[in-house]
Amino acid sequence: MRKYIAMHYLVSLLILLLVGCADRDASPQASAATAEPAGLKDAASFPIGGAINIRRVNEDAKLRAITTTEFNSITSTNDMKMYRIAAREGQLDFARADSTVAFAEAQGMRMFGHALVWHYGLPDHIAGLQGAAMADFLTAYIDTVVNHFRGRIDGWDVVNEVLDTKGGGMRRSPFYQQLGTDYIGLAFRTARRADPDAKLFINDFGTERDTAKVTGLLALVDSLRGAGVPIDGIGLQWHQQMGDDTAVVRSTLRRAAATGLLIHVSELDLIFNTHNDEAGGGTEHVQAVTPAMLEQQAERYEALARIYRQEVPAPQQYGITFWDFTDRDTWIKGFFDMGDWPTVYDENLERKPAYFGFRRGLQ
Repeated sequence: MRKYIAMHYLVSLLILLLVGCADRDASPQASAATAEPAGLKDAASFPIGGAINIRRVNEDAKLRAITTTEFNSITSTNDMKMYRIAAREGQLDFARADSTVAFAEAQGMRMFGHALVWHYGLPDHIAGLQGAAMADFLTAYIDTVVNHFRGRIDGWDVVNEVLDTKGGGMRRSPFYQQLGTDYIGLAFRTARRADPDAKLFINDFGTERDTAKVTGLLALVDSLRGAGVPIDGIGLQWHQQMGDDTAVVRSTLRRAAATGLLIHVSELDLIFNTHNDEAGGGTEHVQAVTPAMLEQQAERYEALARIYRQEVPAPQQYGITFWDFTDRDTWIKGFFDMGDWPTVYDENLERKPAYFGFRRGLQ
């Protein structure tokens, strides 16, 4: 009997060992089959963001899956801008902005606020304000909006596109015409009082190719900081064109990083055609894209990610945000009135060579 029990024990033990080995052999394949594909955020040592329209994200399951897989930071494309929130005189509408922030919180993503003060598309009841009335409006508006989201927004583009389209001069926006450059300091100081923990940025475009604009932007930042204005970071929009010189891009990043401020590539895309930075100002040299062109775009995206890593010290790397991130939804087509393929996802929301190029650059 004891002999039988011993034999039974040995047989059972052998079966357990064989099953265990089989499980161990199968586990890598099983894990590979069930694991969710890693996103760009998992390949980077700094935040990777996407600009979203919350209505599209809520309505499109595939777009929502891309957003939550690829990014750990989001920016609202339009729903937190002044012309949306303050469209009607005497009242503020936070519905879409609230929905975007709630989405970010539910997904455990960083929320970036864009933008508190911007000249574009202003309603007449704001654009027509005079003198002290403009200052009073800006103070009340920024205080209300930043307090509304206090503790929920990691950073804000406090002022957006304050420089001329070309060169380093000031844009003669309604704010500038009424208050001069004082409106910038007013905006930053008001935002700081409303949320002392939020990171505050000045954001502008064209610096990837216009060296005079870079010089003007950095001189403005230096002047504002010298006056005690609380600026935490510089946003570089990076609406790139394939013909842009990467040496200028690298120099711009190096000069911006030398300020010691946070550096946010805030609105990245990369087009094959060209434009003059004005609405409707696109020139459509290219009507169709080839596999070879897509590979060239991938190489450029790889270079851009690598340059950011190389030129911006880690403590200053606020991250890179795509604007948008699919060719289907890109703002480029509508604003510049031309076709193009500027992003890392195609019209069918599938990853392009650009996606994999950018990912290589992150690593």
